[in-house]
Amino acid sequence: MQALAAMPSTVAAGIRVVLTDIDDTLTTEGRLPADAYAALELLEQAGIQVVPITGRPAGWCDHIARMWPVRAVVGENGAFYYAYDRQARRMVTHYWTDAASRQASRKQLDAIRDRVLAEVPGAAVASDQDYRVADLAIDFCEDVPPLPEADIGRIVRIFEDAGAQAKVSSIHVNGWFGDYDKLTMTRTLFQREFGIDVASALDSTLFIGDSPNDEPMFAYFPVSVGVANIQSQLHRLTRRPAYVAAFHGGAGFTEMADRLLAARAVTA
Repeated sequence: MQALAAMPSTVAAGIRVVLTDIDDTLTTEGRLPADAYAALELLEQAGIQVVPITGRPAGWCDHIARMWPVRAVVGENGAFYYAYDRQARRMVTHYWTDAASRQASRKQLDAIRDRVLAEVPGAAVASDQDYRVADLAIDFCEDVPPLPEADIGRIVRIFEDAGAQAKVSSIHVNGWFGDYDKLTMTRTLFQREFGIDVASALDSTLFIGDSPNDEPMFAYFPVSVGVANIQSQLHRLTRRPAYVAAFHGGAGFTEMADRLLAARAVTA
């Protein structure tokens, strides 16, 4: 990983879309700093479209798509995207699977939930679970005392033993049934909402994140950034971002936005 400051100005100035994780990338210690939110607005004003790509639930994503200065949001690690049409005052939604399939998967996820809670003391269902439509989130450090690595690995294995996918974020283990992830729904979003193949936009798209569930994005997007706290997750990653910010969380996101905007100002 190179320092974010080493990103060539020509690369930074060419970015037209920023894809960003939320937890511990936009946020810092569970809160959205004013500077990070202001950076979202500055990017939008500069004509750079921002799309959060998050493991957070549908209920949160509806709010984010409506209220934040973003073009769309991919939620629950790729289960859906929401894009709010501000002129029509209409939410555009697209799900990877239909409602019946999601309902059938919920029964299997409930069984996984029961096994995790029985076999991994200290684990808990995430506090945002009631707002989810497609996955199960197990909290290992957000609202519970941090679990050891061995227990996090045990939670992942319980999901996988049941045939589910499992991804580790900075706060949760998220599991679901379906052949999707953050990248597959990002591809769908680009095709359906932007009218382009994401492969044709690699030079103009940046992804920024901080944890293992961001790995498909780090692997695919050549212009990828990790905020500084990704250093604590490197043992879980086989594919790392191209650049790393000097600052943690929201300050790292702001650092990235400043880099893009400064490069644009120079080349304008």
